[in-house]
Amino acid sequence: MPRKIVDKLEPRKTVPATIVGVGLGVAAGSLVAASVSALAGYFARRVVTPEERRAQNAAVKQIVTDEQGQLWMHLGRDSETIEPGGCTFLAEFDACAVRLSPPREVDGKPKLVARRIEQVYRGSLDGVRRGYLSGAMYEHPSDLGFTAEDVVIDLEIGEGPAWLVRGTQHQDVWVIGVHGRGARRNESIRALPALAKVGVTTLLMSYRNDGTAPTGPDGRYGLGDTEWLDVQAAVKYAQDHGARQIMLLGWSMGGAISLQMADRSELGQDIDALMLVGPVINWVDVLSHQARANKIPRSVGHFGQWLLSNKAGRWITGQAAPVNLKRLNWVDRADELTHPILLMHSRDDQFVPNGPSLKLAALRPDLVNLKTFTKAGHTREPNVDPQLFESAVSEFVVARIAQRQVM
Repeated sequence: MPRKIVDKLEPRKTVPATIVGVGLGVAAGSLVAASVSALAGYFARRVVTPEERRAQNAAVKQIVTDEQGQLWMHLGRDSETIEPGGCTFLAEFDACAVRLSPPREVDGKPKLVARRIEQVYRGSLDGVRRGYLSGAMYEHPSDLGFTAEDVVIDLEIGEGPAWLVRGTQHQDVWVIGVHGRGARRNESIRALPALAKVGVTTLLMSYRNDGTAPTGPDGRYGLGDTEWLDVQAAVKYAQDHGARQIMLLGWSMGGAISLQMADRSELGQDIDALMLVGPVINWVDVLSHQARANKIPRSVGHFGQWLLSNKAGRWITGQAAPVNLKRLNWVDRADELTHPILLMHSRDDQFVPNGPSLKLAALRPDLVNLKTFTKAGHTREPNVDPQLFESAVSEFVVARIAQRQVM
């Protein structure tokens, strides 16, 4: 049986992080300590709390039609709207979703960025003024011409919807897509062209608290420390439906989840290999980076990490159990790796810096095949350089299939 995290997961009764933080600080006898505690509590709680609403940072200035009748969205120019590669524009509350082309300059208007509207998935742009740009460019496998079956995976928390795209050449070779934090199963659709090229079966799963699968007992992300149980269920589903060789494809936090499943599950030995895109290799590094990026003092960031990883912090974060950050640090645990890994990470990833990925590849060149991308934001590798992404994935999978055949 897999090792239990705690005997029984139960939601914690929580109070606002600021109130508890101030209380802790005042108990320490200092208003400064109270401020530090409040900010650390807010930071820690945000890390593990699923976001109901994303920040609508992309400002729509106008929609124009060119001479060929193509619609273009003009956005206010900033670091996100100018980011290379295609994307999806999501209006507030997902009322509208449209796929956009890579960015172009707007003649005579240096403060604007133009993206062609390639497909309207749902809703209308009428009156839309702000939105969020997502790297998950497709809403359903059919948007790329793939036939997908709606299937259900029996998770320990309930039924997890998934898409099954059957292989054409290697039906018993399965790749399970594990999306990242704040994303959904459609994040892995971008890998379907590469996987279809090889002819393998693909299962795009959902997991607890992602807005598609059921909510977990505490309604909090485990950063991989709990979600791996859902991937274990997906692996069991694959085996029950004919899979003889299984690989995991993890994006961002999905990489951390995949690594935990391969390491901790009783089915970990049945995983042939992992493919990781912009993965979280070491959560301490990511949390420290995010604290710096948000101008949070180092002491506050460290206290936030303590709250996440200790039982005392559960009253603030709402977690049923603390997150074991040491167990999620694969730079320190590099010698414990046992699975071949294709690691794809952009050096320009500003959300999950690629430093830990570089270190892991240097420490375990026998198992880790590193492909470094440039100019791509977080998990935008297939958007910015689809040729490199497709060749890296297809060649890795072909090599793993060949390896299996000689064993």
